[in-house]
Amino acid sequence: MQKRLLLWGLMLVAAGQPASAQMGGRSVFRFLDVPTHARVAALGGVNVSSGLEDVNAAGANPALMHGKTNHHLGLTHLNYLADVSQNNVNYTFESSRWGRNAVGIQYLDYGSFTQTNEAGVEEGRFHVRDYAVSLSHAATIAPFTLGGTAKVAVSSIAGDQAVAMLVDLGGTFKHPEQDFVIGLAIRNLGVMLKPYDNGEREDMPLDIQLGASFKPEHAPFRLSVTAHQLQRFDIVYLDPDKPGAINENNEEVKAEKTFGDKLARHFVVGGEFILGPGFQLRAGYNHLRRKELVVENVGGMAGYSFGASVKVHAFRFEYTYAKYHVAGASNYLTLNTDLNRFLKKKLD
Repeated sequence: MQKRLLLWGLMLVAAGQPASAQMGGRSVFRFLDVPTHARVAALGGVNVSSGLEDVNAAGANPALMHGKTNHHLGLTHLNYLADVSQNNVNYTFESSRWGRNAVGIQYLDYGSFTQTNEAGVEEGRFHVRDYAVSLSHAATIAPFTLGGTAKVAVSSIAGDQAVAMLVDLGGTFKHPEQDFVIGLAIRNLGVMLKPYDNGEREDMPLDIQLGASFKPEHAPFRLSVTAHQLQRFDIVYLDPDKPGAINENNEEVKAEKTFGDKLARHFVVGGEFILGPGFQLRAGYNHLRRKELVVENVGGMAGYSFGASVKVHAFRFEYTYAKYHVAGASNYLTLNTDLNRFLKKKLD
């Protein structure tokens, strides 16, 4: 009971933190915003209410650990943009003493780069890598589940490292009779312990998210709607150098921010089409991603994502294609398995 009260208290404290600008270019450790598995990537990259049976869901919201994934293992490989790759490992376990827990590792490799001096002379090569290690805990009180994740994140550029300590706090409400879940997550609340090259400490990529998932009875689909970046209403960026439209007086009129655009950029929608116990199709749309990355007069599928999930015996294979820009997309491969089946066979 004391652990549950502590989780509630941490969430209230986090919700009361001042809302600061946290979008791209205003915070560090942005790799923590990269989806860590195929399911959430297929649903638009942001989801805090779907995946009660998914071992990887704790990475999006620790309160999605509902006791359905004890001794489950999830492995994910991401072929990201410009030959950047990411690998993730997630494992959930329960015990009478320690309760419901999960451990995770996120490793992002940007590859090797040519190092030059001020004159442009090559002096060798260097590597850039980001990684985070996390430990999650969750507890259920009637229809509510509360969860928390402690993370240590490290960013390494040519041997120079920055280190941060962060926490994710989450809560879910699961309807006792219907397939309806509401989720809340306060992600990446923390501080930089060690900045690059003994420089100034910078802000963490705080993101407050609220969403809901609903599967109508007997319907073969589940719909999700998620709002993100709730700590800051105006997340619209307008390029000041972008030419404006010419009006009837032959005057240039620059684009202006509107209330509708500010509101819409917070929302991500996703759908899961359940075609059988072992086969699912998924799709998502991220409006902020599309508005920021779509190329005018070219169009394309920026902001859209598509995925599939197939279960074969004790393994579930998942794939997601998420489009970011006409120049590139991300490809996720996730393998989930229930280790209880192998442990049971070994005991037998």
